[in-house]
Amino acid sequence: MTNTLLFSDLTWHAWLTLGTIAVTFSVLVATRLPADFVFLGALGVLLLTGVLTTTDALSGFSSQGLITVGILYIVVAGLQETGGLSWISHHVLGRPKGLRRAQLRLMAPVTALSAFLNNTPVVAMFIPVVIEWCRRIRIQPSQMLIPLSYASIFGGICTLIGTSTNLIVNGLVQARYQNEGLHMFEITKIGVPCAVIGFAYLVIAGRRLLPERKTLEDIFEDPREYTLEMEVNTRSPLVGRTIAASGLRHLPGAFLAELMRGGQVISAVHPDEILQGNDRLVFVGNIDSMRTLYNQQGLSPATDQLFKLQAPRHQRCLVEAVVSNTCPLVGKSVREGRFRSVYNAVVIAVARNGERVGGKIGDIQLRPGDILLVECHAGFIPRQKDSRDFYLVSSVENSTPRRFEKAPWAFAILIGMVLSVSLGWLSMLKAALLASGLILVLGCCSLSQARRSIEWSVLLTIAAALGLGRALDKTGAAAVLAEMLLNLAGEHPWTSLAIVYLMTTVFTEIITNNAAAVLVFPIAMNVAERLDVSTMPFIICIMIAASASFATPIGYQTNLMVYCPGGYRFSYYLRIGLPLNLVIGAVTIILSPIIWPFAG
Repeated sequence: MTNTLLFSDLTWHAWLTLGTIAVTFSVLVATRLPADFVFLGALGVLLLTGVLTTTDALSGFSSQGLITVGILYIVVAGLQETGGLSWISHHVLGRPKGLRRAQLRLMAPVTALSAFLNNTPVVAMFIPVVIEWCRRIRIQPSQMLIPLSYASIFGGICTLIGTSTNLIVNGLVQARYQNEGLHMFEITKIGVPCAVIGFAYLVIAGRRLLPERKTLEDIFEDPREYTLEMEVNTRSPLVGRTIAASGLRHLPGAFLAELMRGGQVISAVHPDEILQGNDRLVFVGNIDSMRTLYNQQGLSPATDQLFKLQAPRHQRCLVEAVVSNTCPLVGKSVREGRFRSVYNAVVIAVARNGERVGGKIGDIQLRPGDILLVECHAGFIPRQKDSRDFYLVSSVENSTPRRFEKAPWAFAILIGMVLSVSLGWLSMLKAALLASGLILVLGCCSLSQARRSIEWSVLLTIAAALGLGRALDKTGAAAVLAEMLLNLAGEHPWTSLAIVYLMTTVFTEIITNNAAAVLVFPIAMNVAERLDVSTMPFIICIMIAASASFATPIGYQTNLMVYCPGGYRFSYYLRIGLPLNLVIGAVTIILSPIIWPFAG
């Protein structure tokens, strides 16, 4: 059948679907419109024109994978709110010197975890860790988040349980040939070489191809320079450690100005100075550094007024308030004005027009225009936003005090979730549901924090992309394209294998990986049987091609998950991912028939 005849079989629904997807890709490449907005618009076009029924269009929103992603955000929130993610950042990732070492330090544990755990929770867990880690080591997150996603894909192709795609293809093999399918580490023979080569490619080409997108903090100097006094708790894990080993030496946007010990004041603090209980540390820096110090385990603001606030500490947050000229506290010290009694809040730091404000917090006399960093209950903002006492009141994002005592519970829940999935006791969805429920019940995360943690833009983009994939499948456009590509192969096994890989990877980039694998599998098996060769090289190629998706953000859900946090554009994935697709494809096509001969 010629390609012309194949195209003549396409209905107007299929042509409209192909055109809509082409326009969608063009808009994403050429504009800065949000991905969720573009994909939902495309889905709406197919729904309104009758290409998709309401059930088909909304099927993506009920996808098990999508729901699992949403639930896992709550598990990650539990780790974040208990300080567990900060522990991972400090003890696993460390402080590497240089971009290449940082990428290797990140990709190695991510690949190892992804080999035995679904990629989605691994990436969901590491995104906030990597962003905070990048701030500490002064590397842009845009240079690390794509490697994070790609490393999870490398791990996924190393074992049978690494991705749901491998399991789906294995199920198709069992059903078609009535055998036990592939064993756990069969795909490892090709997965490990692909992962090693992928590592090498990212480390060598990453510096040149990955975008270095600077944040506003890097472009504009923050005039709000706070002075914050923190105290080392007597049972702090920092006691007995040096300033440098405690991570208090090289803080992004801040520096340690003084150390007060008893009646002694040390102005030039040496990095080898050993911390003791009840030491008072005076830091000067911007709001982000103040938030980091505020949530540092073993440190607490050096004021006893915090214990007199009415709300429990895990229900408080940080707020910035600008003192007005009509504030009754102007000209008075914080202590004299009885700030805590009047506002049920405690001032922990003050910024004044770029000047360093010396002395204890309680002794600082307030002036109009002073910016106060206040610890308070969330109700402080609605009460004071229209008050004449302050020009402006705004919350500091992610500033709720960490509940470090709950961290062991959060880690235990995470480990239990990983084990239950790896050992086959629970599906990923059920394990995530159980884990998120335990996170909430045990108080590792509040309901409001859980609700705020969900990245709705990511979920909407995934759901809409699944709807577009459904349209390709339903209208027959995908089947016609597949048949057209296979007509090019002829009777040569190597050529046929290359066509199968190419077809699978193309479909994976424009529809879901699982749908691509299911669609190509019967065609590939028919080709292998017609050529009277072993089906194993074709099975392995489908598994790798359906997972090794690097060239578009919609090809694999982890690529979508880092799309918004990294501030990427569609073209960034093409620039770094397309060569990687070709490299992994070449390795797989060459090695598969060598490991599993055609004549086997």
